[in-house]
Amino acid sequence: MSQEPAPAGATPALILLRMMRGYWVSQAIAAAAQLGIADDLADGPRSCADLAELTGVPARSLHRLLRALASVGVFAEVEDGSFGLTPLADCLRTDVPGSLRASGILTAELLHPAWSVLLHSLRTGGPSFDQVFGAGFFAHLAAHPGLGERFQEMMAHLNLVTNAAVPAAYDFSGCSTIVDVGGGNGSLLASVLATNPSTGGILFDLPHVLDQGRRQIAAAGVAARCELVGGDFFAGVPAGGDTYLLRWILHDFDDERAARILRACRAAMPPGGRLLIIEQVVAGKGEPGDWMTKFLDLQMLILLGGQERTEAQFRDLFAAAGFRLQRVIATPSPSSVLEAVLG
Repeated sequence: MSQEPAPAGATPALILLRMMRGYWVSQAIAAAAQLGIADDLADGPRSCADLAELTGVPARSLHRLLRALASVGVFAEVEDGSFGLTPLADCLRTDVPGSLRASGILTAELLHPAWSVLLHSLRTGGPSFDQVFGAGFFAHLAAHPGLGERFQEMMAHLNLVTNAAVPAAYDFSGCSTIVDVGGGNGSLLASVLATNPSTGGILFDLPHVLDQGRRQIAAAGVAARCELVGGDFFAGVPAGGDTYLLRWILHDFDDERAARILRACRAAMPPGGRLLIIEQVVAGKGEPGDWMTKFLDLQMLILLGGQERTEAQFRDLFAAAGFRLQRVIATPSPSSVLEAVLG
């Protein structure tokens, strides 16, 4: 988890100290993201004096920040003392597909404060976010539109990866009508419908979310094959689909609440219907994604009281809601497709 390999012969204490100081790097990245420095360097290296004019931060301070980030490969220090982009810094540009700028900013403004009281979550099993901010995660975003927009920006960039990866890995051609439960802006459903011209869809989410979905579905040219329905998935989901799709929904919730959502889907599904869950599966020891999925699991606990799950935990969750896990399909992304059928 350190940003670079530990020096040869490093002691366990030094290795652990480097891990403990990981926040140095993440907070420095967040500051660079907040200042928009990567965007300012898009056309080539600049001096700290130039960057000072653009950001309103003294050149001496900027030099200290960029020098530190250059030491771990984020930005590059040029011989004349100016700084330029590296492949890592390029990911902080606003206009690149999969941009991590919004993620970097939210790390400082939301994630670090919530992580600072991790012990609360460990002791109570509930989210520490509420203790820090005085409201639940999504309620806090709703009360602070700027943060809410930044969160939507982050999710839109993250969605780009699965929007392409899921249709590439799973064959939707046999689906008649897909109900995208909690489908947000509809980007995944739009991608699936665009590549499967004989398939129809229902985008289901809270009424105030559907305006974004309407624009996305129209822009993809699939509005004639897609119905938008507002509602609360805890109360019920629309009938009429043969495939029910949930992307990054279940990990927001503990098993009890996740099972309620699945039972609502089960009640709406016809015999022979299928359930598709798009989520990361917690990796086994030493497998690719091992540390990422396990720390993401802690983050879901801290933010929402939710959790990431192993394949065995998904199997048990599905069984509790009347489903049977049929197969797990890897995608060209960190997420997998878990296909379940009525048990």
